[in-house]
Amino acid sequence: MTCEHLIDLENAIASAGFEETFRGAAWSNNCREWVYFDCVLPSDLVRTAFAFEECVKVYAHRGTHDGQESGFVCEIHKDGIMGHHPDVRRDGKRFIP
Repeated sequence: MTCEHLIDLENAIASAGFEETFRGAAWSNNCREWVYFDCVLPSDLVRTAFAFEECVKVYAHRGTHDGQESGFVCEIHKDGIMGHHPDVRRDGKRFIP
């Protein structure tokens, strides 16, 4: 389970029916629990819909060989909620809060 700063987002995405594709320490020991979903998370819409604390930041990584992702990270607990990078999955399913 992700921290109190991201759990509402995690639950909303799961309740909307999007498949969870990974859960765990994705990158390093600096990641506690990152949850990946099979969808794009439009950062502007998500940030507007959820009253995130200041510690929750938008995160995007567009790697060429080590994955592409975009979502939200809690800087306190090192948890993350990730979806596909919108530039990579332009036609991908979108979570609309």
